[in-house]
This record gives sequence, C-alpha cells and structure tokens, in this order.
Amino acid sequence: MTERVDDIVEVCLLAGKLMLESGGETYRVEDTMVRIAASFGVSRSHSYVTPTGIMFSVEGTNVTRFIRISERSTDLSKVALVNHISRRISSGELSLDEARNELERVQQQPLGYPLWQQTAAAAGASACFASLLGGMNHFLPSLLSGGMAFWCFEMMHRLVKIRFFAEFFAAFVAGGIVLLMERTGLVRDVGNMMIGSVMPLVPGLAITNAVRDLMAGHLIAGLSRGAEAFLTAFAIGTGIAFILSIR
Repeated sequence: MTERVDDIVEVCLLAGKLMLESGGETYRVEDTMVRIAASFGVSRSHSYVTPTGIMFSVEGTNVTRFIRISERSTDLSKVALVNHISRRISSGELSLDEARNELERVQQQPLGYPLWQQTAAAAGASACFASLLGGMNHFLPSLLSGGMAFWCFEMMHRLVKIRFFAEFFAAFVAGGIVLLMERTGLVRDVGNMMIGSVMPLVPGLAITNAVRDLMAGHLIAGLSRGAEAFLTAFAIGTGIAFILSIR
C-alpha cells in the first residue's frame, strides 16, 4: 500500500511541477494535486505550494514529499494539457501508469513556440502598442526595437540566470535603439516608442496570478508573485532611466 501511495504522490508532484513551472496559479496547482490523489483513492492529502516549492503529504502515512521549483516560464499550453489529463484521471479514463506516462510526455515537450515566433509576436505587440499611443508612423520602428529587446532578453537570460539583469539589459537595448532612431531622424516621439518597445517585457501574467492568489487566500504566494512583478517593473524602469541619463 505504501508503494502505491508513493507512486500516487509522485504523479501528483509531477503534475504540480509542470503547472507551476509553466505559469499556473498556486491555488490551481494545489487543487489539481489533491483532485488527482482523490481520484486514485487517497482522500486525505494536503498540498502546500509557493512559487518556488511544492510540499505534498498524505494523512495516516509517513509519505511527505517536497520539490523545489527553480525555473519558471510562461507556457499555458502545458497548463491546459495537465488540466486535461487531470480531468481524464477524475473521470476514470487513465490508470496510474497511464497518467504518469501522459505527464512525462508533456514534460518532454519543448516550449509551445520557437524563439523566432516569440520574437516576431513580441515585435508585433510592440508595434501595435506604439501605434496606438503615437500613430502608425511608429509601427515599423517599434517593430524593430521591440523585437530586438525581446530577443536580447531571451539571449541574456540564457547566459545569466538572474532574470533581473536580463530584463534590465533588454530595456537598455530597447531604449538605446529608440534613441539611435531619434538621432537619425526616424522618430521624434521617444516616450511612446519606448513604452511600446518594452511592453512585451511587462509582467502581466505575474501581476494577474498575484492578484488571483491573494483573492484565493494564498497570501504568501500572492505576495511573492507581486514582489517578482515589482522587481521586473523596476528592472525595466531602471534600464530605460539609465539610457535616458546618458542621452
């Protein structure tokens, strides 16, 4: 029986790890893990999730597990896939081994979109935001500056695992490109251009998850995500302020 409980806990932890690493809210991760355990006959389980760790235990046993989350990204397609697997488990469609295989298959999947597609989407978003703020004459310049800023962020984050420095560098690059365009006469409205260029870096998902976690009563997780969003905003602002200071 203990071995089966261990296997159930491992499946629950794998599901929670995938969701948390892919941008899922902490309350959703906790609920999914408890539901999976209940579907396999473990009705008295407890999960405690923060943005950097997951703890899961089963009452009446010595089974308690903890895993640390060191890398987090945004891949909501994986969150949706784990939710779909969880619903199939709850409906009795998947056995324990089948559920583990399905989750491992999701874990092995790469990010939903390659870097060039993410960069193209970021460039398009920057161009659209800048056009809304300053007119269509900002579209092409913002397309270039926003795309370059996002690409630099991804490249720097691969070299330096501290996200703050990658965001600072990306904002600095965006501001530098905009100022270079101003000096060459391509643009005049520097403010709106810079706002549009850094828009893909803005921590919208982190802010949303922080508010949702706080509203769900997960105070530690909500405050942690809020602090993370604040640091991201601070890094972006610092990068722009630094480039403006040497203008």
